[in-house]
Amino acid sequence: MGAAPFFVILLVIVAAETATARVVVEEKHCLSQSHAFKGLCLSDTNCESVCKTEKFTGGKCKIDGVSRKCFCKKVC
Repeated sequence: MGAAPFFVILLVIVAAETATARVVVEEKHCLSQSHAFKGLCLSDTNCESVCKTEKFTGGKCKIDGVSRKCFCKKVC
């Protein structure tokens, strides 16, 4: 067996791997304090629900100074 068949097999394997490879892009999220959330933010679930009404993709309670506030997030 010569080098040519080995090279062809190797080329087929590389081509198959390249065809099925996925590009993973890390998304960067921007945060903005919710304008609609009222009161102390104690539940990420509630915060997320309010943020979705503001057309954001999600939300999370975060400490801002001495209190916990609702911050909405979206891909920027």
